[in-house]
Amino acid sequence: MDTPETSASETGTEREGSEGGTSRTWEDASADPRYRAAIVDLLGALAYGELAAFERLAQDARLAPGLEAKAALARMAAAEFHHYERLAARLTEIGVDAAAAMEPFAGPLDEFHRLTAPSDWLEGLVKAYVGDAIAADFYREIAHRLDVETRDLVVNVLDDTGYADFAVDKVRAAIEADPRLGGPLALWARRLMGEALSQAQRVVADRDALSTMLVGGVADGFDLAEIGQMFARITEAHTKRMAALGLAA
Repeated sequence: MDTPETSASETGTEREGSEGGTSRTWEDASADPRYRAAIVDLLGALAYGELAAFERLAQDARLAPGLEAKAALARMAAAEFHHYERLAARLTEIGVDAAAAMEPFAGPLDEFHRLTAPSDWLEGLVKAYVGDAIAADFYREIAHRLDVETRDLVVNVLDDTGYADFAVDKVRAAIEADPRLGGPLALWARRLMGEALSQAQRVVADRDALSTMLVGGVADGFDLAEIGQMFARITEAHTKRMAALGLAA
């Protein structure tokens, strides 16, 4: 997904880099305690999300209808755990306990997973496809405003593990075999979208550093109008992904 052009003025160390983000280094940016707190929250949330994704994919692998699907999900789970390890290592590198950084986000993410527990294999595929994509879009929007080192790390750990293509192939094949599945899965995807956005908004509202990063004051954060545009872009991307699945958004 393309990230928006920054509205920051191109001055000093905050001049835009070649990819549209700022060119500030972590050493410079982290001198601001508000920015440092925001990054700790951001990396903590992303790390717990990757750890939760590992657990979910490992569980889905046990439900997979066949050895080929089971092996594919196991490989993806391993990739998610590697992402978690990189994020945890970065938190340690900047002097932060990774478990402590993740702790504030465990409850909201666990609650999201509790409220959206899939009832079967196909619902599990759609949930991972939708939920992971929404989270990735959100983090990429924020990454656009980060220091160079943090931005590169975030973008790298958001690399596709192959799950998107896997989920699309399996879900489309199932709907082609039984078109009656399309309606219930589309309703399920809408529910997931609503729950994911609600949880994201709740987390941001509860964490001062993250909310400040979004609405202004840290890293040339977004203004309120731009936050609305950000969520509109995420919703538009969701609509396109539903079309890829063969479902109506």
